[in-house]
Amino acid sequence: MAKLPLCNVRVLDLTRVLAGPFGSQTLADLGADVIKVERPGSGDDARIFGEPYLRDAEGKATRENAFYLSVNRNKRSVALNIASL
Repeated sequence: MAKLPLCNVRVLDLTRVLAGPFGSQTLADLGADVIKVERPGSGDDARIFGEPYLRDAEGKATRENAFYLSVNRNKRSVALNIASL
């Protein structure tokens, strides 16, 4: 298996909504270790953009939507209240 070009790079992703998450998604796809920082309780605003929401095992809509999941693939996530630091 070929080594990804950014496999030795760590990125702290403080972005939200659209352009930033897409940019850090590209870095993650190229092998960077991307750590996404989200607000405790609510997370990234993109979580609630709207349909199509994923459904749970009982068929009820969850808070996860296709856009949020696609731009945050290959990332790790942490909830951190940076206003209280």
